Amino acid sequence: MSEQDANYRFANEATVEPDHIARARAHALELGAAPVSAAVGAQCALLAAASQSLNIVEIGTGAGVSGLWLLRGAPRATLTTIDSEPEHLAAARKAFSDAGVAPARARFITGRASDVLPRMNEASYDIVLVDADPDGVIEFVEHGLRLVRAGGTVLVPRVLHGGSVADPVRRDAVTTAYRSLIQETQASPAVLGALSIVGEGLLQLTTVPGD
Repeated sequence: MSEQDANYRFANEATVEPDHIARARAHALELGAAPVSAAVGAQCALLAAASQSLNIVEIGTGAGVSGLWLLRGAPRATLTTIDSEPEHLAAARKAFSDAGVAPARARFITGRASDVLPRMNEASYDIVLVDADPDGVIEFVEHGLRLVRAGGTVLVPRVLHGGSVADPVRRDAVTTAYRSLIQETQASPAVLGALSIVGEGLLQLTTVPGD
């Protein structure tokens, strides 16, 4: 095992997931949902805490796992979670209830993100997590950057797409979209971008306030 592989494995295995999130993960997997990894969840929680987030949106519930991580980092925040699968939203609602999250701190919206996001208020959120259909990732990130306040952050897990983004031979539409998203945002003066390779990868984009 290479040093890089050893570091990657250690970083992923070192994350300790709270029991209530581990239970939500087990239920999510039973439903066939694909929640974020514990390592990525912990990073999301840290960013939510560092930004003292009060208003968060997530696109794709992961049956409650990502939302619980975000609320762990931002205990005063209100979370709006959007998913086209009612069963996943129901699982998230139960996971939040079981974890003692007050009902007023979570809003559940059933629908396609492409239909819901255009109706949401601009510059009103501290964090937008984009964990939805990868075919629409660029569109969803554009909406996310519109929805966050100046200095707000858009988070995109799974951005390495199972290692395919790093493989120059892979040129399918989803891989190309993720690769373009990373390259274009890294070069953009409008955001500060950082790419974490822990877990399934996490792209972090913080908007740069205008003059």
